[in-house]
Amino acid sequence: MALRAAGRQSLVDTVVEQLRAQVAAGEWRVGERIPTEHALAEQLKVGRNTVREAVRVLVHAGMLRSRQGEGTFVVSTADPAEVMRGLRRAGVRDVLELRIALEAEAARLAALRHEPADLERMRAALDAQTAFEDPDGQPDSGNLELYADHDVEFHRAVVEAAHNSALTATYTWFSSSVREALVTALDDRDMPRIVHGDHHALMEAIASGDPDAAARAARTLLERPKQAVESLLTES
Repeated sequence: MALRAAGRQSLVDTVVEQLRAQVAAGEWRVGERIPTEHALAEQLKVGRNTVREAVRVLVHAGMLRSRQGEGTFVVSTADPAEVMRGLRRAGVRDVLELRIALEAEAARLAALRHEPADLERMRAALDAQTAFEDPDGQPDSGNLELYADHDVEFHRAVVEAAHNSALTATYTWFSSSVREALVTALDDRDMPRIVHGDHHALMEAIASGDPDAAARAARTLLERPKQAVESLLTES
C-alpha cells in the first residue's frame, strides 16, 4: 500500500503523521523493516532529509528502531507517547471529577460563611497569577509551576472560606494531586486553558452570599475543562 504523497507545506510533521498512521494500521508488522529512506522519499514526494527527520521522531517515540547497516524496524504499532498522554488526561479527568464534588460544596458553604479576608486572599491569588502570563494572557511556558501554584492557592482559599475543618483537611491532602493534574494540563497544548472569567464569577458569587449561585459557579468552572478532557479521551 503506497503512502499518500505529502504536499509542499507538509514537510516533517505531515510525514511523521503519515508514517505513524501506516505503522499503527499494520502496514509493516512489528519486527519488520520499513522501506528505505530513498523509497519513502519517492512515495511521499519529499526529500530524503525530510524522511530521515520523520523517522528519527518515530524512533524517539519508541515506534521504530534503527539498526546500523540493517535499516529501520517497527518496534510498536502504538505511539507510547500518545498512550501516556491519554493516561495523564484520564488522571486529570479523575481529579476534576473529585474537585467538582468538593469545591461545589465548599463554594456553597463559603457563600454563607466567608469573611472579608477570605475574599482578599482569592483576589490576591488571581492578581499574582497574572504575573506569570504571556502578552496573550496565557500561562508563560517557562513558569507553568508558579502559575499553577497561584491557581491552587485560589481554590484553597475558596475551600477554606467554607470554614469547615474536615473539608479543609481533605482538600489540603488532595491539593498535591490538584497541582500535579493542573501542571500536566497546562503543559499539554491540546488541553483547555484556564478561563479567568470563571474564577472571577466564582469569587463574585461567594461575595454575593448566594450559596446556590456559588455552587453553580464552582461547578461551571470545573465542568468546562472536564468536558474538554473527555472529548480528547474520546478522540484518542
